[in-house]
Formats: sequence, C-alpha cells, structure tokens
Amino acid sequence: MVNTNYSRFVLRFARTALSLAVVLAIGGTAAVSADELPELGESARAEFSPQMERRIGESIMNEIRLREPSYVDDPEINDYLNRLGRRLVESSANPTGDFNFFAIRDNTVNAFAMFGGFVGVNTGTILTAQSESELAGVIGHEIAHVTQNHLARQIAKEKQNTIPSMIAMAVGVLAARANADIAAATIASAQAGVVQAQLAYTRDFEREADRMGYQSLEKAGFDVRGMGDFFERLQKAGRLYESNAPIYLRSHPLTVERISDMQNRAQNSPYRQVVSSLDFNLVRAKLRAQMGTPREAVSEFETQLKERKYASEAAARYGLAFSLMRAKDVSAAQREIEAFTALKVASPIIAGLAAEVRASSGDLPAAQSIYRDALLRFPQAKSLVYGYAESLFAARQYDQELKFLDSQLQLGLADSKLYGLQAKAYAALGKRLQQHRAQAEFYMLQGQLGQAVEQLQFAQQASDGNFYEQSAVDARLRELRKLQEEEAKLKRNGG
Repeated sequence: MVNTNYSRFVLRFARTALSLAVVLAIGGTAAVSADELPELGESARAEFSPQMERRIGESIMNEIRLREPSYVDDPEINDYLNRLGRRLVESSANPTGDFNFFAIRDNTVNAFAMFGGFVGVNTGTILTAQSESELAGVIGHEIAHVTQNHLARQIAKEKQNTIPSMIAMAVGVLAARANADIAAATIASAQAGVVQAQLAYTRDFEREADRMGYQSLEKAGFDVRGMGDFFERLQKAGRLYESNAPIYLRSHPLTVERISDMQNRAQNSPYRQVVSSLDFNLVRAKLRAQMGTPREAVSEFETQLKERKYASEAAARYGLAFSLMRAKDVSAAQREIEAFTALKVASPIIAGLAAEVRASSGDLPAAQSIYRDALLRFPQAKSLVYGYAESLFAARQYDQELKFLDSQLQLGLADSKLYGLQAKAYAALGKRLQQHRAQAEFYMLQGQLGQAVEQLQFAQQASDGNFYEQSAVDARLRELRKLQEEEAKLKRNGG
C-alpha cells in the first residue's frame, strides 16, 4: 500500500533538489566551479563533484526535516543509527567520510542512500532485523553505495547531453529509492523511460555493495552471517507480495546468486558470536512502545515480562516504562525505572527516560541530576544535551541553560536545535538581540536563508545589545545578504 503523504513529499523534495541542482550545474558557485562539473562527452566515468553531491543531499535532507511527517525527529533513535553507522563507516573504504543517518517512520522494509552521505532507514527495517548484525548489514550495504559513488556512476554512464538532464535523472532515481511507486511521476521531466530502466542499481553495483558492505561488517566486528540471513529472509517474504514487492526489493533487486555469494563468504569466515547491543534492543522497544494505543503497548510489554519472551529484559522493562508514560501513569513508570537498578545496565536512552519520568513527577532537581551524571558518561548523546537544557528551562534557570548551551556550541556540537533552545532562553530573559541572532543561526542550519536574514534584521532593530553585539549582527547580516545576492544571480543565469 502506498503512503500518499510520503509520495507527495518525495515529489516535493525531489523537485526542490532538482531546482537547486540545475542552478548549481548551469551557474556554478564559489564552492562548485565549472572545472569540477562532469564532462559528459567523455567515455570515462563522469562524476558529480563532491560539493554538488553534498548540496543536493543537504537540500533534500532539509526538506525532510522541515516538511516530512514520517521523518523521525527523535534524537535517541537517530543518535543510535549514527553510532551504528559511524562504526561501519570507520571500517569502510572511506573511514573519514561525512555521513548522516536518520529514520523514517514507515513499517515497510527499506533503506536508501542519497547524495552527500545521507542514509535513511525505515523503522520497519529496524523492527524486521532479528539482530544488530542484520541491521548493520543493510546499513553497510547502503554505505558502500555511497563510498563507491554508485548513484553518480549509474547516472553518468547514460551519457546525457546536458548536466541539468543528468542531474534530473539523478534526482529521479533518488526519489525512486525512497518510493519506487511514484518514480514515473517524479522523473517525467528527465526522460522517464530511460530512468525507469535504471531504478534498480545494476547487478555489478549490487555485488560491489555486497562485497564492500561485507568487508565493513567483518572489520567492524559484527556477525557477517547477518547480512545474508537478512536478505534471504527478505527475499522469501518478497515472494508473497508477487507484483507488489517491498520497495527495497524493487530498488535493490535480490538474486539467488547474490545471496549465495554472501553466504559462501560467511561460511569461509571463522564463526563469531556477536551479541546485539543494549541500545539496539532499546530502540526496537521504543518503536514498538510507540505503536498502537498506550494501553495496548503496556499490555504487550507486560506479557513479554510475564512470559519471559524477550531478547533483553532491560529493553522489555524500558518498553513497559515508556508505554506507561504514554498512558500517563508516571508512578508505575517510575517503578519500572527503579527495576533497572538491579539489572546494572547503562544507556543514554535509559537515562533519558529516567530523567523524563522524574521531570513529569515534578522533581526537576532529580531529573537534572540524572542528566548531569549521564552526560559525564555519554557526552556525545544529543538526546541528553537537549533534555538537560530543556530541564533547566523548565526550572527557569535560563542563565545556567545558556552557559551549558554555550559550552556545547564551543565543543563543535552545533545544530539547529541547540540554537533554537538558545533563542528560547534568550527570549525568556528578554534579550531580543541575542534571541533573534540565535534564531537566525537556527534557520541557517535548516537551509532557510530568507528567514535567517529576517531574524538578523530584527536583531538590528533591537535596542538591548552593546556595540560589539550589534557589530557582530551587522557583519553576519552582510554575509547572508551576499549569499542571497549570489543565489539570486545564479537563478537569473539559470532561468
């Protein structure tokens, strides 16, 4: 069954990316020179420049974050995917590559790699995987498609006559990765017949991704059997769908030969028993706890614990506590959190829920204590950073919150949400210039240049800043206006 909202979104973000890509291709930018663009007339492999790929990927990613309701805006789930993905990237052909992993709330099994190292994973894939090694196999395969430039190579080999048509084809294939059902509509302006024939990666590319993904899986310390096991199970399930096969099978065609190759490689490797991480089981429990009604979720985890049918007791108890919070039974959730003490387990996901339960019961000092302790152990966990900042805001400790946020920004952990929290704290203190200045950075990191300029104009009009703060606003506004002028010029030249 096609998710119509998701289908409309794929069309929208593909068109947005295509518009940007054509501008880049025709006009060039300071970061993307004409010399870096593909030379389409040569028989050698043509490539998009890394800068162009990144800009296209960022454009699509910004659209996903801003407008796609199925985007999972959950720092715990996306933190986990990025920890898992980074482990695989470090064992890949490009260990220093810039990747970003995110989840899409969709029960179907799918994963897709976009330009710029952005890799999406459906929640259905996480729930279908029976071990972390199986999930790692899927992600490792997608990483390999990126490191081997399969998308650019596949499009380039069609030898299109113009860069815009070549990029149009690329965006069409990207859309097909996300939802093959609407590919024809998305690529209507990019020679649909040719693109339709290229929706699936070629067999050579798939085999290469299998081989490279397998090597990353083995080097990262996962069970290499997980890759073949997952794909074999997916292929068997796909036979039941007949013509309505899952998206992943249509954009990543499986063959008996490919699965046999994976299994043969695994058989020739020494046996390695790998236990799935606690966070893998916690993320799966959280996703299941978000399904159905709160009472249904509570019942499911109560049954698991009563019958001892779980892969991880800690994850089952976490799922029950999370479900109880959904049901607004805070006291019962607190009892389940306390049961973790005897299990002697630690995770930023568990700490985040424990702090949330305390905050919900009105005990903000206890919640803050949990966050501080957990941040000492898991300093890179964005979910804990956001949670602690929000607990300080709830306690009206705005100055302390701003000091904490500044420390995070100085550590290089800047993202739009941190600036958004900063703007909110400045607003609570009545510091208008700083509020609008932070809000401008929030918009810039979301790819909304016009809104960022508007916020800096508001900051200029504020009367509560000193000379140095006003000077910083003026300088930043000049930078952004220059970017606006460059964009407008490129659009005119490309138009």
